Amino acid sequence: MPSRKLIRNPLYEQLKQILKELITSDEFHIGDKFLTERQISERFDVSRVTANKTLASLVAEGVLSFRKGVGTFVEDVSLDSRTPSVATSFTNKTLAAGKKPSTRLLRFERSKAEDLPARIRQRLPVEEGEPMIIVERLRLADEVPMILERHHLRAQFLPGLAPEDVVVSLYDTLTKKYRLPLAVMDETIRAMVIRGRNAALLGIPEGTPGILMHFMPLTDEGIPVYFAEVLYRGDAFEFHNRLGPIQRTHSVADDLDEFAAG
Repeated sequence: MPSRKLIRNPLYEQLKQILKELITSDEFHIGDKFLTERQISERFDVSRVTANKTLASLVAEGVLSFRKGVGTFVEDVSLDSRTPSVATSFTNKTLAAGKKPSTRLLRFERSKAEDLPARIRQRLPVEEGEPMIIVERLRLADEVPMILERHHLRAQFLPGLAPEDVVVSLYDTLTKKYRLPLAVMDETIRAMVIRGRNAALLGIPEGTPGILMHFMPLTDEGIPVYFAEVLYRGDAFEFHNRLGPIQRTHSVADDLDEFAAG
């Protein structure tokens, strides 16, 4: 793809669109190392600040992935290959922002379906007695808590799952170690006020605004694998998502107050 000169209004959005076209051109293939900040600056006659900002945005969208000390690489952006944003993007977004991502495992507990909170049983179609695994994780950037996650996993799909399997990317564990064909994501996002234990874990004042995400991955046969509640600090995130069809069976407000206080 030949180099293109940019007009100056608006520069950042133009560069972003051109780089997206370049990524999908014959010049690059999935897994290829992409242009560096310096190469983009020289090729398109933009500042390195603009080049860096654009690369970071493409990483955050999942178009590129960032490997510290190595560079950025082209990802598969077809709809079928997209992974849940919460499962895959935190590490890349944090690295792209120049921060160090980490995960703190707060809870790894085996349970039964009947012991799940009512709000979970209403959404996750499991039979009484079915074994479950409850995972609670705190995601941090430079040791600052950013996201609180609670995953309610169906143990029948995950034989031998251990705590070390969920400290890394949970999505990678499900799709690579267990080879689960996760094809659809049922997802809802809602603003809320963070209170109680949740606020304490995130290290923020009581009553801080937050964003609550519910998501449930399904196999290509439409079988739900787990249900997750993910709470974001409202001062740290915005979302740009395009996932599978959402199929809601009841209002997300039904259990918002119950989850809000932890």
